[in-house]
Amino acid sequence: MTSYTSNYLRLLSYTKLLTSHVNQGRHEQALSLFHHIHSSLSLDPFVFPLALKSCAALNSPQLGTSIHAHTHKAGLLSNSFVACALVDMYGKCISILSARQLFDEIPQRNDVVWNAMISLYTHSKNVPKALELFEVMDVLPNESTFNSIIAGFSEAEDGGFKAIDFCKGMLEFGLKPNLITILALLPACVGIASLNFIKEIHGYSSRNDIDPHPQLRSGLVEAYGRCGCLANARYVFQSMSERDVVAWSSLISAYALHGEARTALDIFTQMEKANIKPDGITFIAVLKACSHAGLADEARMYFARMHNHYDVEASSDHYSCLVDVLSRAGRLYEAYEVIKEMPVKVTAKAWGALLGACRTYGEVDLAEIAGRALFEVEPNNPANYVLLARIYATAGRHEEAQRMRREMEERGVKVAPGSSWVIYQD
Repeated sequence: MTSYTSNYLRLLSYTKLLTSHVNQGRHEQALSLFHHIHSSLSLDPFVFPLALKSCAALNSPQLGTSIHAHTHKAGLLSNSFVACALVDMYGKCISILSARQLFDEIPQRNDVVWNAMISLYTHSKNVPKALELFEVMDVLPNESTFNSIIAGFSEAEDGGFKAIDFCKGMLEFGLKPNLITILALLPACVGIASLNFIKEIHGYSSRNDIDPHPQLRSGLVEAYGRCGCLANARYVFQSMSERDVVAWSSLISAYALHGEARTALDIFTQMEKANIKPDGITFIAVLKACSHAGLADEARMYFARMHNHYDVEASSDHYSCLVDVLSRAGRLYEAYEVIKEMPVKVTAKAWGALLGACRTYGEVDLAEIAGRALFEVEPNNPANYVLLARIYATAGRHEEAQRMRREMEERGVKVAPGSSWVIYQD
């Protein structure tokens, strides 16, 4: 065997191992292997994109720019896979502007490179820039191009109809929406509360053999549930031959969202009997179900079960849900104790739930504590000042209520349009 053949086989073996490390998320091992390969063998273009992907995952700009220098020296910038990986790494590790500067310097840009830059814009919530780039593409866009922009619109606050219109443009262009397209469209339909569009998407998916995919069915369960069509959500769920934790959690969340707490908790029991291990998202849905139904003791039990039985670490969202349940039930000081004992950062959700309940139950002392905490967490939210002022006014403490207004003005916080400083009436 010649030296060239031996080195080629070694490089092939290393590349397979490097690919495995990257695909399995073992990025530190991947970069360690890359260093070893680089020190002993001449690298081919397939190795650099793998290493750059790990740099992006580990947010390692120094190594990423070093690899960029090697690719430049080797004249590999014209390789679309290398160029795409470099653009992606710059966008994720350094800045979108740096990625765009590199993109503009690439001599030959195919659809893969264009899509990488467009995707960076949409992921950074800059859909106008993505559209601007889309309009000047000098190669034909493909499904991935449209999917990136559809997803960008779907995530935007007012982008639901734009996402649907862009999908229609995709069809007019002669491209068929695929699983990724459908998954991006569903949140857009939920955002505009369009049950008809969800049904259209469901029908299209069935006709084009996308429907059996479990990820899509879980998405349909969630979409139908959020739009209040619980019968359709359950129908899709029951049609699934294999139901994973996402599907179960979506159905529980659907019933919890629409006030059917007991049904939601019954589904959770069925999930346990099916030996599907719940995750953090499942328990968010369960705790919200308890909150809507005022089931404070049950919420306490599920919260403890989450950690003790399933080893799921409670996040700030879980704690906020528990505080909300206890606050709604009038157990305000118990809710406050939960906040004081939280091992994670206390969010505005938790303090806000307590403050809102203090108004309901006329608890001024705790309201002061919660209000002051909210002024620190979100100092520019006028609703917190107004709510605390109203609590003072209801308790007959009008001087403190007026002080809230003055404090708000001193901090430069303005009342939102449509709000009122009428604090002496409920």
